[in-house]
Amino acid sequence: MIVKQVRLSNKAKERLSRIKGRTGIKNWNVLCRWALCYSLKEKTLPTDIEIEHDSNLEMSWYTFAGDNSEVYEALLISWCEEMNLPTDQDTLVKYFFLNLERGIQYLSATKFILSIDDLLELAVGG
Repeated sequence: MIVKQVRLSNKAKERLSRIKGRTGIKNWNVLCRWALCYSLKEKTLPTDIEIEHDSNLEMSWYTFAGDNSEVYEALLISWCEEMNLPTDQDTLVKYFFLNLERGIQYLSATKFILSIDDLLELAVGG
């Protein structure tokens, strides 16, 4: 488990709300999983910014990751290793949140995600 609780910034929550409206995906955790994976796919370091965890959108790690908790943890560890970063707990937490925020930003700014089909095309074709 990387973190016990996943709490997003207000800005991330607003962006997720727009993505929810476009795609019809109702669960925050599902969209957050997409966002994390999309960001990890970039193979670049996200901008090291201070993230304010100031929204009321909060979920446990198990709600975020579901039955694939170990998979998401392994993906983040692998990404850190590719980026030549340590894999200690503090680094994993930091880059989990940075990648999650970046992924949400990317998905909300992507003009071609207008439906769930567009998300699937991004995963399969993009």
